[in-house]
Amino acid sequence: MRKIILIVLIILFLSFLAGIFFYPYLPERMASHWNAQGQANDYVSKWWGTFLLPLITAGLLIVMIFLPKLDPLKKNVELFQKHYDYFILALVLFLTYLYALTLLWNLNLKFNFTLAIVPAFSVLFYGVGILISKAKRNYFIGIRTPWTLNNEEVWNKTHQLGGKLFKIAAIVSLLSLLIPKYAIVLVIVPILGVSLFTVFYSYWIYKQMNSKRKL
Repeated sequence: MRKIILIVLIILFLSFLAGIFFYPYLPERMASHWNAQGQANDYVSKWWGTFLLPLITAGLLIVMIFLPKLDPLKKNVELFQKHYDYFILALVLFLTYLYALTLLWNLNLKFNFTLAIVPAFSVLFYGVGILISKAKRNYFIGIRTPWTLNNEEVWNKTHQLGGKLFKIAAIVSLLSLLIPKYAIVLVIVPILGVSLFTVFYSYWIYKQMNSKRKL
């Protein structure tokens, strides 16, 4: 087993252990959702509040480990496997951090939840940028549009630009800490903008290349 995946499994195991340890000290109704101001606005039962995030993390981990093996272009995935493994680690650490914040809040340590997760989102988005810039053409990882999947050059150009834009969006989201009132907007809007832009960019590049061929 790859070393990083083993580390991730240990982190996941420790998350479940933390849930079991703190379970007697947690309230019967646990905060599970927070608004843009970082205040709790939805609650779930104690069991789900304690174990839902580790279960989601476990499910995502299983999918992320085994799904690329089904890819017809899995040989391409192997070319950036190291970066993919590091992204899995980053995602699990992000979810574990989110889980730790959830436990702390429900153990009566109150703070602005939204501002607390902004740095974690920024790191995760930067990791997405790194992964995208390294990804080779495949069906499960990256900016998968009909145009990138159809043409390797379109894939490479879209992912080179997309990787840079995701890194910039990560930095912008981190700067949102300077404007707490609009933090959630400055986290979500840049990422949505970059995601939509790269889709249209892949189409534009594809059309440009086809036009040149016809000439």
